[in-house]
Amino acid sequence: MNRLGLLGWLLVAVLSMGAAADPSERLPDPVLEARAKALFPQIRCMVCQNESIDDSQADLAADLRKIVREEVAAGRSDAEVRTYLVQRYGEYVMLKPAFSLTNAALWVTPFAIVFLGLIAVFIRQSMRADRTNEMTVAELTPEEQALLRKLQPSERE
Repeated sequence: MNRLGLLGWLLVAVLSMGAAADPSERLPDPVLEARAKALFPQIRCMVCQNESIDDSQADLAADLRKIVREEVAAGRSDAEVRTYLVQRYGEYVMLKPAFSLTNAALWVTPFAIVFLGLIAVFIRQSMRADRTNEMTVAELTPEEQALLRKLQPSERE
């Protein structure tokens, strides 16, 4: 193996050790630890905003991982752990929040506003066009009508 390849593997090993969880944080039961680790990607780090607690190195993410492990060790189901976190931190803690009317309103409202704005622009443009078309000879004063008749080519020509 060449030196560059060896250096690459050494770098990967060092980085992997830095990303590994502290053994004191892990649950002694591998089944419970696996359940906890399966929940980590579903929970948002409130500091990193769009990162799961599994990916985040923030202190709050470490605290959330600890809470998840404690809840799993206490015998709670995955749904109960998620419910507990939502009750404590709000629905924002979940990376994929459950469907609700509030969430639907948050997603639909911007599109509805743009749609209503387009309708308003269309109505305004059509009203402007109607007003332009309504300008007829009848709205002109007698002097303007006489001037218009002089300027228009006669049918006799």
